[in-house]
Amino acid sequence: MKKTLLFGTALSVALLLTGCGSSDTKTAEKSATQAQYPLTIQNYSRADEGASWEKKDQVFDRAPERIMANTRPAAELLLHLGLADKIVGVGADFGVPDPSVADQYAKLNILSKEYVGKEVTLGTNPDLVFGRSGLFADAEWGVGTVDALNGMKIKTYVLESSITGGTYESIYKDIENIGKIFNVKEEADRFTKELKDKQAAISAKLEGIKDHKTFAYLHTNDPKELYVYPASDESFFNDAFSMIKLDNVFVNEKGDVSIETLIAQDPDVLILPQWDETDLNKVREEIYANPKVSSMKAIKNKQIYIVDYNYLFGYSYNTIDGMEQLAKEIYPDISSN
Repeated sequence: MKKTLLFGTALSVALLLTGCGSSDTKTAEKSATQAQYPLTIQNYSRADEGASWEKKDQVFDRAPERIMANTRPAAELLLHLGLADKIVGVGADFGVPDPSVADQYAKLNILSKEYVGKEVTLGTNPDLVFGRSGLFADAEWGVGTVDALNGMKIKTYVLESSITGGTYESIYKDIENIGKIFNVKEEADRFTKELKDKQAAISAKLEGIKDHKTFAYLHTNDPKELYVYPASDESFFNDAFSMIKLDNVFVNEKGDVSIETLIAQDPDVLILPQWDETDLNKVREEIYANPKVSSMKAIKNKQIYIVDYNYLFGYSYNTIDGMEQLAKEIYPDISSN
């Protein structure tokens, strides 16, 4: 009888102590979370399309609960940090998917295949609008300006990678900031390491290439309209290509580029963007057969490459996947080792 009583008393005390320990842990975790807020994150704002981006702080009293991501790559970045349950809407659902988060992405509220406007954005009742800088505008395809959204008590986060001067390195700053805003530092650190390891692996494989190739970007899906986009102000775009030893031949060109100028510059490589269902393999073959550009090295050497639009202008982590894929096509012998 005494043994039973003593055992019961001991068990009760043990359970009580365990409960206290668990309670203390939860209290400590809650206190640690509360201690980081209010949190000030330096971000950006501009009056509207065409204006310069200026620094603007965003102050978070707590982690946002309802995120509207203005592009597919923006949403996929959030998924890698374990924030699926906070995403209430996704705009611009186009481009190559990231298979590693495809199952989670399929469950999200997709607002449109195209860019979405302010009305649709506000219809998700967000407390944070997140993503590509160029879409923070009052145009019909824009989610609204940063100042307008902030004026409605909606926080904003403009990807640093997508503003003028942004580079692939900016992605790491974006991930770090998201880790702070949502208190998911562990996930942010893990994903940063994953991307840096991939970037280092690409650099190691191409280390032996000393001479960079030149390229030009043809913003077209019609072989009869070879529009050359110089992309001189696209710092993220140009930095991404430099990862794989490609230099934009028109990086210093501020005006329009004619076909005659393209022919005269004679870059080693031509890039075609895939942004819709057009069969670009057919377009490429027709460009190869175009007598007007037949003298170019890229035509003679069959050096036209197709790259998904989001890899080029999604300003997100998955650009490295596009560059890795492109490197394998341009340098098959080196990249396969």
